[in-house]
Amino acid sequence: MSITRPALKLTHEGALKALTGALAKATELGVPQNITIVDDGGNLLAYVRMDGAKLLSRETSMSKAVTAASHRQPSSRLNPKDEVKLSLAAGQRLTNLEGGLPIIIDGQCLGAIGVGSGKGAEDVEVARAGLAAIGAEDQIP
Repeated sequence: MSITRPALKLTHEGALKALTGALAKATELGVPQNITIVDDGGNLLAYVRMDGAKLLSRETSMSKAVTAASHRQPSSRLNPKDEVKLSLAAGQRLTNLEGGLPIIIDGQCLGAIGVGSGKGAEDVEVARAGLAAIGAEDQIP
C-alpha cells in the first residue's frame, strides 16, 4: 500500500490565466463580475471585483468556488434538499447557485472558479471561459 500519491497543483500563473480568460468573457458580455479562483483545498489563489460588480457577490463567488472545489462538480449540482444543512455545517461556505465550476485537468481537481454578479447563465459562461483559458475540462453539457 502506498502512503503518497502524485498530485497536480494549480499555480498562481495558472490561476491568473484563468482569471484573465474569465475577465475577457465578462467584458465581452458587458457584465461586471466578481471572479474567484481557489485551489483544491478552497484556498484563495486569485480574485477580482470588476468595476460595477455587486458588492455581496464577492461572497457568492467565493462560496461557488469552494463548493465546486469541495464537491468536484459544478456548484449548481449541490442537492437543493441538502443545501441549507450543508451550508450550515460548512460555515455557510457552500451553495447550489450557478457559477461555480471545478478546475479539472488530467482527471484531477486542482481547484475551482466561482463567478457572481450576473444572471446564473452569465456567471456560468464567464466561468467556462476561465476553464477554457487553461485547457481545463468543462463539466457543463
